[in-house]
Order: sequence, then C-alpha cells, then structure tokens
Amino acid sequence: MTAVSVTPGRAELFRALGAVAGEPADARTACAALGLPVPGSAEHAEVFVLNCPPYASVYLGAEGGLGGEAADRVAGFWRAIGVPPPAEPDHLTALLSLYARLGEAAAAGPLTPAAAGALARARDALFWEHLWPWLPGYLDAVGDLGTPALAPWARLARRALAAERGRHPGGRLPLALRAAPVPSSPVIEPGGQGDLLDMLTACVRSGFVLTRRRLAAAADAASAGHRIGERRFTLRAMLEQAPAETRNWLAGEAMRWSARHQSRRPAGDIVQAWWAGRAARTAQLLAA
Repeated sequence: MTAVSVTPGRAELFRALGAVAGEPADARTACAALGLPVPGSAEHAEVFVLNCPPYASVYLGAEGGLGGEAADRVAGFWRAIGVPPPAEPDHLTALLSLYARLGEAAAAGPLTPAAAGALARARDALFWEHLWPWLPGYLDAVGDLGTPALAPWARLARRALAAERGRHPGGRLPLALRAAPVPSSPVIEPGGQGDLLDMLTACVRSGFVLTRRRLAAAADAASAGHRIGERRFTLRAMLEQAPAETRNWLAGEAMRWSARHQSRRPAGDIVQAWWAGRAARTAQLLAA
C-alpha cells in the first residue's frame, strides 16, 4: 500500500474540528482558531447534549444509544493499533484526534516501508470503518439544527471530510453496516409499535437521524401534542395521538434523508448508497 502524505495543516484541521465537539471551553478556542463563530454554552449543549451526541455508537449501534457493541468495536480498533483506548473511544473528539495523530506520525520523518504501510492501513481503517460510516449524516443532522455557530462548523467539517474521502479508497462495506439489523415490517405487524420505535430511534436501522428538534417539528406538522422527554417517549405519544399523520411525516423525513444520502453517490460510494437504501426502505414501511 502506498503511504498517503499528510500535511501538518490537515492534521491540525481535524484535531480542531474534533475539539469543537468536546468541552465548551475547548470548543470556543477551536472555533476561534478555525475562524468560525464561537458557540455559547447553551448552543453547545443544544447540539452536542440534547440533539446530536457526538458518539459513533449512537449512530452505528443497533440500540441507538451510547456504548454497546458499536463502542466496543471502536475500542478494539484502538487496541489493534497499539494505543490504549480512552474512556470514550467512540467520541468524535477522540476519533478525530487519533486521525490527526496518525497523520502526523506518517509525516514525521523517514519511515521504513513497513512502518509507512502500517500507518496508511491504520488511517484507512479508522476513516472507512469508524468515521465515514456515520459522520456525513451526523453533520447533516447538526446542520439541520441551524444554530448560529455550530451549523458553520458542520459545513466546514463536512467539506473537510468529503475532501479526505478521496484519500481513502475503501472497498468492502464497513462492519457496522454489514452487521446492522435488517428492517422488518413493524408498521403493519400486530403489536408492532414497539418495534417501530426501536427502528426509528436507531439510525442504523432507520437510515436517518431523528433529533429532538425534528420531533418537535413532526409534532407541529401532525397536530400532535409534543411531550418533552426521551425520544422514544415522545414518539410513542405522537403515534398514539395522531398515528397516520405522524407516520406520514416520518415517511417524508425518511425520503428526505434517502435523497440526501443519494446525493453523495456520484463517486460510487457504497456507504452512502447503503444509507440511501436503508432510509428508502423505512419510508416504504411507514407508508405501507
């Protein structure tokens, strides 16, 4: 494998982009360094705590929550490259910092062919298995929130990630997507509402990111009462009050996301094609 050249500027860019998703004080420093608007504490919490937690396991795990097999998979990658995993191995800040470190190691100086190849393979695996499978959709979800400082951050991160994609050829579908549960027909099966809630609150099952903010928009569109709480609780209440209207809105949301994923397919990217198909399948089930 040919080693990919990495400039210090690229490494620092990804480290700073990751820092924005970390502690609020670090986010302010990183945004200032990137020339972006500086988020306040309320905006930072609105995005990274209430709507879009920056953990790979939330978007790649079958349960749609923190930890679990998806987080273990990321921790295993850290160990495989000889680096002890941090307390939160799948946090965006940790992952982009690691990506920057591997890039800096590749650019540090003369390397043996074996060392250069190992670093290149590690960077490819980190990008293809643990960043690209979830970050494009995640950043779109952050952008949908439309917050003053962090929407520009999401746009910059999305451009940087798309540019980096060309440096990593990929190939086989990432393991997290290969292992994702196949959607059934929870909308039409008896007693299927619990299964429907499982599907809609786990991105890797539904194909799209359903944030608290979007659920509030759904409640308005469906003329259903918006009960504030955990997403599953909110969705259940909406489906009980206005089942047809809620499902119609959700089907439209799934198709919106399918088209969004599809728009990243011209380069033949199998990851985005997978997400587009998964969201389209959810729309079909909801409209059944």
